[in-house]
Amino acid sequence: MGLRLRLRARRHEALIALRRVFQQIRFVPSTLLWRTFMLIAALMLASVLAWFRVYAFYEREPRAQQGAQTVVSIVNLTRAALVSADPAARRELLFELSDQEGIRVYPTDPKDVLTPLTDRPVLNLLVDKVRAQLGEATRFANAVDNDEGFWVSFRIDGDEYWIALPRERIERKFPLEWVGWGLAALALALAGSYLIVFRVTHPLKALTSAARTVSRAQTPDELDESGPTELATVARAFNRMSRSLAQQQADRALILAGISHDLRTPLARLRLGIELSGADPPTRQGMEADIDEMDKIIGQFLEFARQDDPSQGGESADRIDLKRLVGEVAEPYLKRGADLKADLAELPPVPGRPLALRRLLANLVDNALRHAGETRPIEIGLRQTGEHAVLSVSDRGPGIPPAQVERMKRPFTRLDSARGNAKGSGLGLAIVDRIARNHGGELKLVARDGGGLTAEVLLPIGQIGGIR
Repeated sequence: MGLRLRLRARRHEALIALRRVFQQIRFVPSTLLWRTFMLIAALMLASVLAWFRVYAFYEREPRAQQGAQTVVSIVNLTRAALVSADPAARRELLFELSDQEGIRVYPTDPKDVLTPLTDRPVLNLLVDKVRAQLGEATRFANAVDNDEGFWVSFRIDGDEYWIALPRERIERKFPLEWVGWGLAALALALAGSYLIVFRVTHPLKALTSAARTVSRAQTPDELDESGPTELATVARAFNRMSRSLAQQQADRALILAGISHDLRTPLARLRLGIELSGADPPTRQGMEADIDEMDKIIGQFLEFARQDDPSQGGESADRIDLKRLVGEVAEPYLKRGADLKADLAELPPVPGRPLALRRLLANLVDNALRHAGETRPIEIGLRQTGEHAVLSVSDRGPGIPPAQVERMKRPFTRLDSARGNAKGSGLGLAIVDRIARNHGGELKLVARDGGGLTAEVLLPIGQIGGIR
């Protein structure tokens, strides 16, 4: 009893493990194209099989009727020939039937070893029809004493005989050409269904790619507005939306650039007025610090407007040594006494725009210094993960709650409760995020163990053509 319970428990555990394996294997494709195609293919295959079964069912009765008529006719003719023939000529008649018609006649023997007929619907129906005409005592066999054929018994004056017919006259070979034509028709139908589904899903795939481009604050190529009415209408509406967003983005960039540029002249006058005002040094230094802060904010406005149009300024993409670029950006901060630490790995050159990547790193360092303070170390890291170069800047400031990370990448967003009473326009991380996306990369903000924030920028090590 205990052994049986253990075997049952092991079998149950094996079934659970096998079920987990099958759950991990994905048999269903994920794309709309292949899901729809597989559904249509399954329906077509089921339809072909159903029609085949219907044909086989309705063809069974005529086949059985024809076979039964053949058997009854042969038995009756053979019996009549043997009865009416001269007894001395019966032996020659039997040889002639065997040679010319393939029909053999033998007397039955109680010692005969019979092999029953194959249990098939057509043969069963044929046997019923033959017995209905020749009598219920009629016997059938697939072989007699291992001599194969279609064996039927009949009687002459109380004596029982076997008549062996060639099986080909009763059992028809499976029509392989039908299978070939059926498979050819199914293949053509599947090819047509694939083309139909592809015509529907291909524009959807292009629409998905274009929507993904818009989500990266980029302007996609216009979609093809031809094809079915519904898809053409969607493509036309998406193109109008894309053009409207691009125009709004361009207008915003123009406004920001114009306002920022116009503010530079009053700031220059204020700076000159402070120098000529004769104010005491502490007051003058405070006013100059405020003007410097305003000038930095205006500079961020200009940078953000410039990122709305990455081609502005004519900077071309090139292969960049990130380790050298980090050293050049960090040098001015070190001269000012900032506490910077670097852990830089040797990486292959990364495609990018040098000035844009300098602004990216400078914004991250300024952001870290502003929130963590210059007395705390700022750590700059450079490593490779797969096909991406990872540039990171870490600080020990208050950090950002995980729920607010994505919001902090938006323009003009500040989180004073998380990062202290910080100054600035709220554009630093937005500029970094946009530069990273324009380079085909990504900005990640990760909380550090022990407090603080790590800003990671993933830049692809690939083709220059992927840069905007």
